[in-house]
Amino acid sequence: MAVVNTDIQGQIMLIQLNRPERMNALGLELRTEMFAAFTEFNDNPDLEVAVFTGTGQAFCAGDDMKEVLERGAPGIESHPLTNPYNDWQSDKPVIAAINGYAMGGGFILVERTDLRVAVPSAMFEVSEAKRFLLGGYSHGFFAGLPHPIATELALGFRFTAQRLYEVGFLNRLVEPDELLPTAFGMAEHLLTLPPASRVNTVHMMRQMRPKVNPDLSRLAAALHEHGDTSDQMESRIAFAEKRTPNFKGWLKPEDRYNMPRLE
Repeated sequence: MAVVNTDIQGQIMLIQLNRPERMNALGLELRTEMFAAFTEFNDNPDLEVAVFTGTGQAFCAGDDMKEVLERGAPGIESHPLTNPYNDWQSDKPVIAAINGYAMGGGFILVERTDLRVAVPSAMFEVSEAKRFLLGGYSHGFFAGLPHPIATELALGFRFTAQRLYEVGFLNRLVEPDELLPTAFGMAEHLLTLPPASRVNTVHMMRQMRPKVNPDLSRLAAALHEHGDTSDQMESRIAFAEKRTPNFKGWLKPEDRYNMPRLE
């Protein structure tokens, strides 16, 4: 059974993550099929809009923790295929139809979309603060969220769909049986626009997204290493073993007060 389903309806392509037993976690097989689906969407001149969704209880639960533990290293391993969706290479709009949990890497998949529809039971989390040495500082910034909300997001608090709808991260909240019809309705609206208007407007709106400046990116890179990096795997091992992590914090206690800073 395919771990990514696709269906073409006229100029609209449905891309559906289909690994419900693993909450659509981003294992190598799923990423391979997802990359291939988005490449087909990008390269096919007859396709103009994608609707991106999942099956089961989750849209996407992020990293496949089992594969991470088997590899013994945090994060997602490199992949030989490129993904025009992840790499911002496609000028075609993508509409997220969020059917359930969007956690960690699943949240990142959502934030790359142009329009977003979710069911009220969907839950969202930026998980970097739980898995690395720096929380997801950029996600609330990209979304244009107020500073306290962006800080809450970066620190790994969980958000309901209702709350993210209220702060403007989601376009629509609908009941489950209306999720795909609403997303397809939005896609069909886009297809009524003059083609150049649709392409130009999507391109313009993407250019207006906030970007982290280079100085802050360098600071973030330093903060990613500021601490005992063994805690990164400890967080994952403890999660798998369903126990409280035994974090070390810093290699040297004085590093707690010796923060990397902007020059």
